[in-house]
Amino acid sequence: MKILYDSFFKEVMNPEYAPERLEGFLCAVLKRKVRILRVLPNDSTRISDEGSLLITDIVVELEDGALANVEVQKIGYGFPGERSACYSADMLLRQYRRVRSRQGDDFSYRDIKNVYLIVIYENSPKEFREFPEVYHHRARQVFDSGLQINLLQEFVMIPLDIFRAQMHNKPIETPLEAWLTFLGEDRPEKVIELITAYPEFQGMYATLYEMCRNTERVMRMFSEELRILDRNTVKYMIEEQQKEIDSYKEQLQQKDEELNRKDEELDRKEMELQVAMERLAQLEIELAQTGD
Repeated sequence: MKILYDSFFKEVMNPEYAPERLEGFLCAVLKRKVRILRVLPNDSTRISDEGSLLITDIVVELEDGALANVEVQKIGYGFPGERSACYSADMLLRQYRRVRSRQGDDFSYRDIKNVYLIVIYENSPKEFREFPEVYHHRARQVFDSGLQINLLQEFVMIPLDIFRAQMHNKPIETPLEAWLTFLGEDRPEKVIELITAYPEFQGMYATLYEMCRNTERVMRMFSEELRILDRNTVKYMIEEQQKEIDSYKEQLQQKDEELNRKDEELDRKEMELQVAMERLAQLEIELAQTGD
């Protein structure tokens, strides 16, 4: 069972009636103690625009006022850095508007808290494959001078495909490894290893088991997930094919420009050769006249 499917992920990790689960995941990822205060509505426009690759998306407000956005992507979007920066900024602006509206004249920028964008890739973008030994990337903005001010935005990116490769024949040793195993592995032997080392995951698998007992509901969920996946895969393939076509067009244009430059160079050489031949002919005439 693919836990990363939207329906299963939200059922197991639902922060409204089982907040301790998502809190545990956030603690492992952010390496700090967190407590979820409430769930916030998603940006429906973004989800509609990016439905081709976005599997699930959950936004929560933490006890200290910070926001955490957890999203799962089936296949990583192009330009992951630029995209993440845009949506982190959007999340920060949403918080600013909400806090300013609530505080009124008492508003202060100290009331604006951190925003965390956590992206889980089932299949990571090519940029991540340049770091085949790293499966937990975390970033925040800092100054090269050492100036210490909080710019509020933090990013965590987790490529599960790289994690699985790194964990091959390796035991689960940390809470983060346990959570990523839960999210990224469905092999029975890995499930057994996980719940043996971390028994707290038994309850989550029990939730999935209870879901599976309702066969009709699960079949509907699978059918919907597969329908969306098929549609999104086709859209993604079209987008990728268009990128290849655009790339080929650019390469052909560059080759045409190069050929044009070579043609111009040949024309110039021919003109120089013609001038040289005419000069040589003139010298021969002058030499002949001198001999006479």
